Amino acid sequence: MISYKSVQQKWSFNLSFFVLPIYYLLFILSSCSVNKQITKQANKILLEDSAIRQGHIGISIFEPATGKYWYEHDAEKYFVPASNTKLFTLYAGMKYLGDSLIGLRYNSNPNDNSIIIQPTGDPSFLHSDFTNQPVLDFLKNKQCAQLSIVDDFNFLSNSFGKGWAWDDFGEEYMAERSAFPINGNLASFYLNADTLKAFPAMFDDSKYSSIITWNKNQPAWGKSFNIYRKKDSNFFQTASIGRGRLPAKTNIPFISNDNGFIKLMLEGILNCKLGESAFTHGAYRFSNIIHSQSSDSVFKPMMHRSDNFFAEQTLIMASNEHLGYMSDERMIDTLLKTDLKDIPQQPKWVDGSGLSRYNLFTPQDFVYLLKKIKDEFDWKRIQNILPTGGEGTLSSYYKSEKGYIFAKTGTLSNNCALSGYLITKKNKVLIFSILVNNYKTGATPIRRSVEGFLQKIRNNY
Repeated sequence: MISYKSVQQKWSFNLSFFVLPIYYLLFILSSCSVNKQITKQANKILLEDSAIRQGHIGISIFEPATGKYWYEHDAEKYFVPASNTKLFTLYAGMKYLGDSLIGLRYNSNPNDNSIIIQPTGDPSFLHSDFTNQPVLDFLKNKQCAQLSIVDDFNFLSNSFGKGWAWDDFGEEYMAERSAFPINGNLASFYLNADTLKAFPAMFDDSKYSSIITWNKNQPAWGKSFNIYRKKDSNFFQTASIGRGRLPAKTNIPFISNDNGFIKLMLEGILNCKLGESAFTHGAYRFSNIIHSQSSDSVFKPMMHRSDNFFAEQTLIMASNEHLGYMSDERMIDTLLKTDLKDIPQQPKWVDGSGLSRYNLFTPQDFVYLLKKIKDEFDWKRIQNILPTGGEGTLSSYYKSEKGYIFAKTGTLSNNCALSGYLITKKNKVLIFSILVNNYKTGATPIRRSVEGFLQKIRNNY
C-alpha cells in the first residue's frame, strides 16, 4: 500500500524535476522573443535605411546583468570607430592617472637652491578651460635663475598620430602632442580694443607673426581675413579674404616638438630667463610632484566635446605614469597585452583621439570595454564623464532620454559611431555599440536612424 506521504514526496520530486527546465525554457523563449523583436526593429530602422544600406553597419546590444547579447549584427567585424577610440583612452586615464593629474615633477638641490623640472604631458597648463594654475603658481614663486628644464623631455611619441591627415595641421582640432603643452599647443589670436593680439604673447613679436600690422589704422581693417602658418614654420601670417567682421578669436596649432622653442615660450610667460641644465632623463631623480587639476576635469570635456588634444595627452600621461616615459604606441601595446588581453577581437589601435582612419575596432570590443569600465569604476562617476541626451556631442539628440543614455559619439567623413550605456524603462542597463562606415550621406540622417532604434529599445524593454 502506497501512503499519501510517499505520493506527496514523489510528486514533489517530480515537480521540482520539471520546474527548473520550464524556468529555463521560459527564459530562453523570452530571450528569443526579445532578439526577434529587436531584429525586426534593426531591419526596419537601420539595415533597410537607404543611406546605411549602401555602407556597412555593426551592432551589439548586451545586458551585463545576465551576460547575454540581446542582438548582434556583424558585431565581430572591424570598423573605423572615429572618436569612439576615446573610450579606450578614457579607460587608460581612469586606470593610471588617479584622481588628480601630475602637472610637473621636480627636484631641488639644497647646495645651490637650483630646481630641475620635468614635464609630464599635462594638457591643462595655461589652457583656457582652467583658471586655477598650480604649476604656473609654483614656477612664478621661484627665481628663474634657479629653474631649469631637463634637456630631454622624456617624450617618445611623434607630434602627430599615425594616419592623421597632414593637411589639417593648421586646424584647431589637430593640435600637436607634446611633453610640455602650453595653451593647448595653440596660438590664440583675439581682438583687444582696436588691435589684434596673440597668446602666448611671443606670437605678437615680429619674429613669429605679422599680425602686429593689423589694427584699425590699416587699410585692410574691417575686412574679414584668415590667419595661417606654413607647415614647417612657427611664423603666423594674415590674408585678407574680402569684407566682413574680424573674428573674436582664432586658434591655430603651433609646432611644439622644439624643446628650445618651448623653453623660450616659457621664459616669455614667466618674464625671465631660465637657468641652463645639462641634466637629461634618467640622470636625475624627480621626487617632488605638483598636482594640477582633477582628472575628471580633463576626462569630461574629452568625452563631452570630443576633445582630441585632451585625449592624446591623456594617453601620453598614462604612459608616463605607468611606463615611466611618454609613448602612445608602447602604452597601447602594453594595455592590449595586460589589462585588455581578453578583448574579443584584437583591435588595430594607433592613437588616443580617433583622428586616424588606421584605427579598427569591432562593436564587441566596445561592449567589452564598456563593461570593464562599469565593473572597475564608480557608476556615478562614469555618468558624469560621459554626455547624456541633450549634452555635449549629444546636444541635438536623445533629449527625451536625458539621464538614461550615456554614450560617446564618433565622427569622421563617411564614418560615425555611438557606443555607451542605455537604461530602459524597465530599469535594465544595457551596453551597446553601433558603428557605421562607408555611407555617402552626411552623419545626421545616420544618427537620427540610430536614435530611433535605441529609443525603441528603451521604450519597449
